[in-house]
Amino acid sequence: MRINRKTLFLSVASGILLFLSFPKHGAGIMAWVALIPLFFALRDTDEIRDALLVGFVAGLTFNIGIMYWITFVVVHYGHLPYFIGILLMVLVAAYLSIYVALFAAGVVYFSGKGITGIIAAPALWTCLEYGKSHLLTGFPWENLAYSQHLNRYLIQAVDVTGTYGITFVIILVNVVIYDALKERFRGRRVMGEVALCSMFMLGIYCYGYIRTGQIEEVSQAAETMDIAVVQGNIDQSVKWNPGFQNDTISVYKNLSGMKGSSVPGLTVWPETAAPFFFQDASRMQSEILDVARISGDWLLFGSPSYQRNCDGDATCLSFLNSAFLLSPQGKIVGRYDKVHLVPYGEYVPLRKIFPFINKLVVGVGDFRSGEGYKPLTVDGHKLGVLICYEGIFPDASRAYKRTGADLLVNITNDAWFGTTSAPYQHLSMITFRAVENRLYIARSANTGISAIIDPTGRIVAQTELFERTALRNTIRFIHNETFYSVYGDIFVLICTTILVCCIIMSLRRRNVDAYRNK
Repeated sequence: MRINRKTLFLSVASGILLFLSFPKHGAGIMAWVALIPLFFALRDTDEIRDALLVGFVAGLTFNIGIMYWITFVVVHYGHLPYFIGILLMVLVAAYLSIYVALFAAGVVYFSGKGITGIIAAPALWTCLEYGKSHLLTGFPWENLAYSQHLNRYLIQAVDVTGTYGITFVIILVNVVIYDALKERFRGRRVMGEVALCSMFMLGIYCYGYIRTGQIEEVSQAAETMDIAVVQGNIDQSVKWNPGFQNDTISVYKNLSGMKGSSVPGLTVWPETAAPFFFQDASRMQSEILDVARISGDWLLFGSPSYQRNCDGDATCLSFLNSAFLLSPQGKIVGRYDKVHLVPYGEYVPLRKIFPFINKLVVGVGDFRSGEGYKPLTVDGHKLGVLICYEGIFPDASRAYKRTGADLLVNITNDAWFGTTSAPYQHLSMITFRAVENRLYIARSANTGISAIIDPTGRIVAQTELFERTALRNTIRFIHNETFYSVYGDIFVLICTTILVCCIIMSLRRRNVDAYRNK
């Protein structure tokens, strides 16, 4: 089959619907029908080569819509020409589109072997999404499940299956609706699919409703702490300018509020809120120590740090992206060093092979990874600190939960993204970490969106973009073990088993067909 206009139109339509499933320009309901045009485009496709192209077009349309903000970042902060920014964005989108292309090829392959899409398609997409989330350091940005971050009762299931369970369900519903439309809602098989899928969805929502009530009941009896999440809204163009450091510290001091409370709370500043080496004794270090001392609160904030690897000059330094914790007495009582770094933002992969490639954004230098996800202790409670990008990786939050963390804190600087979709997308992913581990999340973002999220994924409070403010609320320390936090992505293993069974069945049918044709 040659790719005709109709096929191309349907492929692009699927990509647009997928893009419109995510914030800030779309709504999660679109995800439930987004792949139907792609399935129709593949309906008369017999060649795997054609299916790969159809899927790639859909994926490219989708990923350009999702990732367009990369151009903004590298042009405005990497100071690269506009056409280079567009090229880099398209290259990233093209890589991510390979997974959609493989999905389309798999759908055509299994269909040709007589294996129904209701079995193969959800498992295939889920396994491919898992691969995308882990290969080449992993990039799980806006996996399909994240489109449902506001669908409160649906997403409660991630405390069992992780986000991949929601992805599976979305693909399943798309397949069932496609089959029903293709057969015009006629036939025993199609109506059976619709009935089974409806009961399946009803079960998920019933679980979500019951589980939400249970978690809310547990939360009411849990120990509480007052929290202040500070959003300094420091312009990225002056953030690292030494002449503005005093103004930056003044902004955070004023927003933190010197209340002199007798009951210690927790104040959270964003990633690199202190744009200097806080670990070095200085007047600015003393000013920040005074914030904790005068307010009587614990203070958590981001700052670059360094370690000296030898006795010598600055070439022996290793830089780290760190979070410091101060006690209400103004003492440094803990530090966490970011583990999962951003490629080409905090370090440059393969620099020895490609020495001409440099970082795409301004910063201190190449950072080194921290030694592990080690929680910080606040008044007997353990805090799991997620710096920026780490919040989109479920394994990081799960590692904290397994070490006894009873609060997650995400500090980030999303100023790089401007008013694009990225800050909204970033927040949509963070909400799932709360549900997976049944923990409160306090999120402080330099220019927004800062938020407080409860263990059911409900955003209790949030700021607007580029607003200078502080969110003040109460968080609760709950201790509720989840299947996901203990066993991880068992659901993906189930999907892999299903997929392997489909492959074995297809190979057997090929052998049978070959025997009959002799």
